[in-house]
Amino acid sequence: MSDLRKIIIDGNEVEVDGAMTLIQACEEAGIEIPRFCYHERLSIAGNCRMCLVEVVGGPPKPAASCAMQVKDLRPGPEGQPPVVKTNSPMVKKAREGVMEFLLINHPLDCPICDQGGECDLQDQAMAYGVDFSRFREPKRAVDDLDLGPLVETHMTRCISCTRCVRFTTEVAGITQMGQTGRGEDSEITSYLGETLDSNLQGNIIDLCPVGALVSKPYAFTARPWELTKTESVDVMDALGSSIRVDTKGREVMRFLPLNHDGTNEEWISDKTRFVWDGLRRQRLDKPYVRENGKLRPASWGEALGKASEAIKGASSLAGLVGDLAPVEAAYALKELIEGQGGIVECRTDGAKLPSGNRAAYVGTAAIEDIDTAEAIMLIGTNPRLEAPVLNARIRKAWSQGANVGVIGEMPDLTYEAAHIGTDATIINDLLKRDHSAVQEKPSIIIVGMGALTRGDGAAILAGAQALAVSTKSGLMILHTAAGRVGAMDVGATNPDGMAAVEKADVIYNLGADEVEIGDGAFVIYQGSHGDRGAHRADVILPGAAYTEEGGLFVNTEGRPQLAQRASFAPGEAKENWAILRALSGELGATLPYDSLAALRQKLVKDHPHLGDVDVVAENNGEVLEQSKIEGGMLTSTIRDFYLTNPIARASQLMAELSANAKARKSQALAAE
Repeated sequence: MSDLRKIIIDGNEVEVDGAMTLIQACEEAGIEIPRFCYHERLSIAGNCRMCLVEVVGGPPKPAASCAMQVKDLRPGPEGQPPVVKTNSPMVKKAREGVMEFLLINHPLDCPICDQGGECDLQDQAMAYGVDFSRFREPKRAVDDLDLGPLVETHMTRCISCTRCVRFTTEVAGITQMGQTGRGEDSEITSYLGETLDSNLQGNIIDLCPVGALVSKPYAFTARPWELTKTESVDVMDALGSSIRVDTKGREVMRFLPLNHDGTNEEWISDKTRFVWDGLRRQRLDKPYVRENGKLRPASWGEALGKASEAIKGASSLAGLVGDLAPVEAAYALKELIEGQGGIVECRTDGAKLPSGNRAAYVGTAAIEDIDTAEAIMLIGTNPRLEAPVLNARIRKAWSQGANVGVIGEMPDLTYEAAHIGTDATIINDLLKRDHSAVQEKPSIIIVGMGALTRGDGAAILAGAQALAVSTKSGLMILHTAAGRVGAMDVGATNPDGMAAVEKADVIYNLGADEVEIGDGAFVIYQGSHGDRGAHRADVILPGAAYTEEGGLFVNTEGRPQLAQRASFAPGEAKENWAILRALSGELGATLPYDSLAALRQKLVKDHPHLGDVDVVAENNGEVLEQSKIEGGMLTSTIRDFYLTNPIARASQLMAELSANAKARKSQALAAE
């Protein structure tokens, strides 16, 4: 129950929760308080002193507003609400003093600092500092750290706000960063000079309020005012993190997180943040056709002609929907292929997801439900590799007292979890137990692709559903492919799954690079990178990547999200839906839309929930009939976090990170 208190801030009376800190109360009142160490999603450190305010009637000195709660303020002599001033002479003088101290040892790097133009220290020195310095002594300098290939350090600029230390410890769950020394000798450092072992480490670049931690791959390539900024969504995993794509001309320069409480809060994984160099390399920029066993460049007319000829002559036709395909492309492919009497399939990894039953292939829980869960069960999943930002959210719930249980292989999750067993048959044992104690608590069961891609995946899913019903838990299916839920929503499946595709003599492959296609079939590949799918193709139609076309993606909880176009596809490559529309014209079975808007209108007419962008629908569907669980160890489907899709495999940086991770695992400790 909230404890509302009245408080007067700069002459305006506001009513706020007594548990709020003064800095939060001031934000409620629309007053900006400068800060360096305070961050809404990290614990309170109270060590930069920039957020000082004057509490009238309190001690005759300014108070740190980030560390004082509203309920700790004393009322006036006749019971009047407490009075806080944020712009009095005392506060102004205090802030100038704090700023002078912060700048004492700060190097004059602004013109050559990579943070210039988006630096909190720069902005606040202008707004709250003085225009002179009384400091004449030599400045202190500190050695730079080597934190690995992602984060570049200039530790002389560090103001010891400890945001990076708190983030890595509390959110990322690693303990390699800390502060040593006292007074002038204090410095932020890593334990024994280690590099950071986390796939969330790039977030400390955004958190650093000065230029001490900057992006190593992006350093000195662009200034913030040169960039065009586009809001979009990430497709490196199925979480649907909100991102901002920064482009310079036609080049994507970097990805930054956007705040979205429903999905990624304000964090993104390192793969999401640094995969942009993969968008430039190994791109398909012109159509190709295979002649005498070799691929040769061709015109669009020739390539489309060859593709339509093969489709017309096919005795059995199949369409494959890849992991990164937007909903519009999956929908257009389904209409095209089924119009020619063929079948389509999006479950390329063989996942036993039931078509048409949204409660079974998406689940009934929202990502936000993790925050309030008191019990979380993981079945056949390693969220640290499959969705690192979701894993950080589970860690947050654990740190607030939630119990986490794991069925399957026991990975290092960055938090403590009870290992219930590795064998899938444990689900049967759990179903026989009394769950009345759990029914009272908010709880959630998360099932991963490691459980659903097995032969008995359908039985495990039915068992997990039955367990969710008996414990009154929410069920979440943790997908690994960003395009999977959207393709399932438009019905890009067939009753026989991948077995039917293997029998086809012509296969239209829409960016499915994780699947081996046997000899004998004629393969038309449409995609953005020269990956496995293109190597096996007889006709290649170059498509756009996720930053180069507008598209809908549905995330793992069933939330439709809009990816906006930030740049243009290279060379002759075209948008994915447009290629399918052009091919339908060649086939004489023209699809009934000439623009992306018209396609979306038809899509939303057929599947109305896809029109509710950023809304998590309530999912309906039957509880599946239980069948025999075969048993055997459950393991995650992802072995190498950094190389899960064609864009990541084209990235030099991801290859380096993957090699570093392997080397780190194979290193023997001294005691061994």
